[in-house]
Amino acid sequence: MSKQETEEKNVKATEEGFATVQQSLNKFELFFEDHQKGIGIGFLVIIVAIALGWLIKTQYLNPLQDEAQKEIFQAQYYFEADSFNLALNGDGINSGFLKVIDEYSGTKAGQLARYYAGVCYFKLADYDNAKKYLAEFSSDDEVLQTMAIGLIGDAEVELGNDDAAIAQFKKAADKGNKITAPIFLEKLGVMYEKQGKPDDAIAAYTKLKDYPKSAQAQLAEKLINSVKK
Repeated sequence: MSKQETEEKNVKATEEGFATVQQSLNKFELFFEDHQKGIGIGFLVIIVAIALGWLIKTQYLNPLQDEAQKEIFQAQYYFEADSFNLALNGDGINSGFLKVIDEYSGTKAGQLARYYAGVCYFKLADYDNAKKYLAEFSSDDEVLQTMAIGLIGDAEVELGNDDAAIAQFKKAADKGNKITAPIFLEKLGVMYEKQGKPDDAIAAYTKLKDYPKSAQAQLAEKLINSVKK
């Protein structure tokens, strides 16, 4: 299919989608006119709000999410290849994460692009931008959300903000996820050692034993003993 044919198909699909929405709105208006005396206004408002939400999702948001997913694909490829500048800014033909964020901010792909952008900036040693995009990231995926919190802590370490780093590592560890908690408990212990707080470091390392299947738990006793020496 040629580019022109593709564009014409997309335009037609969009027009059909809006036509469907308009037809549905007209039906709601007729329904309201016919029943406004017998049904409370508030109830009708609820019905219309739910129906409009469904229409917006099916006619606009879902297609937008599909489009965003296609746009983010090449940026993810560059990310996996450690080409972080290309992943962020695109290659002149394919979109980078920053463009996906700008154009599809309300989609799941747009949110995911924020996480990727934060990691890219961290890898490029631009720690302020790394913090910015990771802080804006939001996800129902507990592991990914916790990793974003912890990575902000790593950025704070690089910037020399030890107290802020400890706060982030503690926040990430307190999530209690069996995959991520041991990672950030160990980081927390290291930061407490750096600050000359052996009791806090030992407490963090001791909590590693709550996750016996983790690699960090296997090192717990060694880490504790190194602090006691």
